[in-house]
Amino acid sequence: MINIADNRDLTIYPISEGAVSVEFGEAIDESVMQQVNGFNKLLNEIPFPGMRQTVPAYTTLSVFYDPLVLIEGTLPGITCYEKVCRYLQQLMKGYELSIATVEDDLVNVPVCYGHPFGPDLDYVAVYHKLTADEVIRLHSSAVYKVYMIGFIPGFAYMGGLAAALETPRKATPAKAVPAGAVGIAGKQTGIYPLETPGGWQIIGQTPVQLFNAERQPPALLKAGDRVKFEPISLADFKKYRKG
Repeated sequence: MINIADNRDLTIYPISEGAVSVEFGEAIDESVMQQVNGFNKLLNEIPFPGMRQTVPAYTTLSVFYDPLVLIEGTLPGITCYEKVCRYLQQLMKGYELSIATVEDDLVNVPVCYGHPFGPDLDYVAVYHKLTADEVIRLHSSAVYKVYMIGFIPGFAYMGGLAAALETPRKATPAKAVPAGAVGIAGKQTGIYPLETPGGWQIIGQTPVQLFNAERQPPALLKAGDRVKFEPISLADFKKYRKG
């Protein structure tokens, strides 16, 4: 494991013979996320030969590469790991500028809350001693941050949920959660892009397609995006689907 910053809790460690992980700290918060996404943006603008893909997460950025290209290339260092670490060290010199210039996209997502798409809305309301309308108002009034994409393709883990809505996962996960389902789990909210088993508390559904393998990019959301939910009626939901 190599520390690549003099004044920042940042380390690089190998996760396979073709990948390293850059760690920006342990706290899951927006400042750390900005560092992850800022460095991710910079690295993708100035990739090293053989770099294949980067995957941002809560506090880390995983960097995947082709070892054969690195070994045959001219980057300084003996091993692939050393070559990548040295490159990242040099790139860090322009890191602060990268953070300052990152612009987060705002994505508006329509949601039909409650029956028939939000089977757990009433449970969340009772759990917090709120009305269903108050849950909808609190959930739709916040602007959320996409911290990472994972679990299944296109699933966005979002922070920014009001403390008044923090709700535990279900004790027994549902066998099938429909695509577009909007849920709450702990301090996070998220949208299921595909039908899958899941244990989040489902309070509504969006008619928007979150993931399409034939679309570029396939996922509607990416790490760093801001998301705003907009309540819609059942009639509007059906119109959107038909359109």
